[in-house]
Amino acid sequence: MGETRIQLCGPLAARIAGTRIDDRIPGRQGRLLLAYLVLGRRSLATRDELVDVLWGEAPPDASDAALSALLSKLRRIVTLEGRSEVRAVLEPDAWVDVEAAAEAVHRAESCVAREDWAVAWGPARVAQHITERVFLPGESGLWVSSRRRALEALRIRSLELAGLAAARIGGGELATAERTANRLVELAPLRESGTRLLMDVHAARGNRAEALLAYEELRLRLRDELGVGPSAETVEAHRLLLG
Repeated sequence: MGETRIQLCGPLAARIAGTRIDDRIPGRQGRLLLAYLVLGRRSLATRDELVDVLWGEAPPDASDAALSALLSKLRRIVTLEGRSEVRAVLEPDAWVDVEAAAEAVHRAESCVAREDWAVAWGPARVAQHITERVFLPGESGLWVSSRRRALEALRIRSLELAGLAAARIGGGELATAERTANRLVELAPLRESGTRLLMDVHAARGNRAEALLAYEELRLRLRDELGVGPSAETVEAHRLLLG
């Protein structure tokens, strides 16, 4: 049987059992419905649930008939089980980019836990590459927004893991760690991990003043935005720089 690969971040691309189906997906709603069924394929979805995914709080009068027509078109390109409750059926080894990103972060975290920095870097970068693309671009709705928030959290975590691994590898990878740290600070300025990583990189290069400046910028952001100071972990990193 051919390979099944589905990309939902960025332009939707799908190969089912070795056959490209991109141009056979029935329009915007077909793409949305396919994505929902693929990601939720380990459980059955009710028709009401699918109507809500497609039309939210303003379904058309004939929404059930419209859903039936859409499901009928999808059945021509992907295996769907059930009528009143529906689920997509893919090969056990099917690759879906959203799932691959979560799995890659998990592998990277396991490697970091045992300080296997060289191995951690790869899966962290895989997750970063996937999550940098927008999930179902052009779509909206509560389900889409929820998925995007979850993927943004994975993106931040993948940056933390990739940056930490690069910093611990050292040498030429310090430049990678610095770029990653700056990206973290840009995306999540109140999240202290980016600044701590930047402090580590500057300190490793002997630029203690720049490390102290990064800390001070974080301290001021936290004070001005939240009225709090840095965490104990960040304060300890600062103390070590001073010491």
